[in-house]
Amino acid sequence: GREGTANLTASLLDEGTATRSSQQIAGEIDFIGASLSASAGSDATSISLSVLKKDLSTGMTLLADVLLHPAFPDKELERVRQQIVGGLIAEEDEPNVVAGKIWRKLVFGEHPYNHPAEGDRESLPRITRDGLLAFHQQYYQPGQSILAVVGDLKRSEVEQLIARHLGNWKNNVTLERVSPPVPQPAAAAVKLIDKELTQATILMGHLGLPRNHPDYYAVVVMNYILGGGGFGSRLMNEIRDNRGLVYGISSGFSPMKAGGSFTISLQTKNTTANRAIEETLALVTQFQKEGATAQELDEAKAYLIGSFPLRLDTNAKLVGLLASIELYELGLEYFDQYPKLIAAISLEDVKQAATRYVHPNHMVLVVVAKQDEAKIKVSSEDAPR
Repeated sequence: GREGTANLTASLLDEGTATRSSQQIAGEIDFIGASLSASAGSDATSISLSVLKKDLSTGMTLLADVLLHPAFPDKELERVRQQIVGGLIAEEDEPNVVAGKIWRKLVFGEHPYNHPAEGDRESLPRITRDGLLAFHQQYYQPGQSILAVVGDLKRSEVEQLIARHLGNWKNNVTLERVSPPVPQPAAAAVKLIDKELTQATILMGHLGLPRNHPDYYAVVVMNYILGGGGFGSRLMNEIRDNRGLVYGISSGFSPMKAGGSFTISLQTKNTTANRAIEETLALVTQFQKEGATAQELDEAKAYLIGSFPLRLDTNAKLVGLLASIELYELGLEYFDQYPKLIAAISLEDVKQAATRYVHPNHMVLVVVAKQDEAKIKVSSEDAPR
């Protein structure tokens, strides 16, 4: 009932503290040419600081202030709240956003992953300043935090910074880290949303797998071949290029802490929506039976391994990856292991991953379109919910 609390808390961290106004914080950050931001997602809240080494002490002073002493001023709370609500209203005209929210609700049900991180138009007005203060006091604790640092610093220097700026940060309460159980797979379902559009937006899929799953790397390679590899993927080559049924099509796994999802998204004319859906599912089934070709496998592995260094080519990318490695418990050997694990994937691994983790007969399907033109076929078993 108060979805969006974590996001609103993070958004207001730099909008005023016990000793600094939002203008003072912004001015001090700008003066040293730094950047300071915070955001909340489905698994974690993150606070990021980018600063020159000579100004690191000042930057850490500001980071510690917004982290430990946010004031959540009423004026700023209302302004940021209205900004978020305005964004949500604007999204109501975006078919892909509409489809995604409805699809997520059908797939995740009562699981927290169904709750939109940004909240919704009903929940945001219920969030009070006292609620934000309570949330901050309960969850912003060193005992459940990760600190990742990348730059021209020795470990001893980092330890001194932590002691100086965060040494008084204490756990307020004892929290047990509990990941909610993964929801049961949703039954196949179809949800039709009627909008005056010339193009149908289609989203289909089901539950996926958590980020630390041992089959994750086989799934990454498999999905790249199926629909994650852009113009080189099966779905794009067959459904778009060879058959001309869609404007765009892709597939993807979104692995998270407690589970994840698999989706196929496509856009097509209203009048070709049924055929596009049918032929997409048929191609997935064919892919499961036949598997990938040796050339597809080689190209997928070459891209995934070859592009890996691009995830490490800036301090910002590297520090984000380090934090994710710790959050998802992947181990610091990840940097050496990722290319090796990708290289070890075989054609049989790809085929098994497609069979185990893609279920064309158990898709949750959402179609946003002009429905009297699309005329989506719905069986009694897949009746809209």
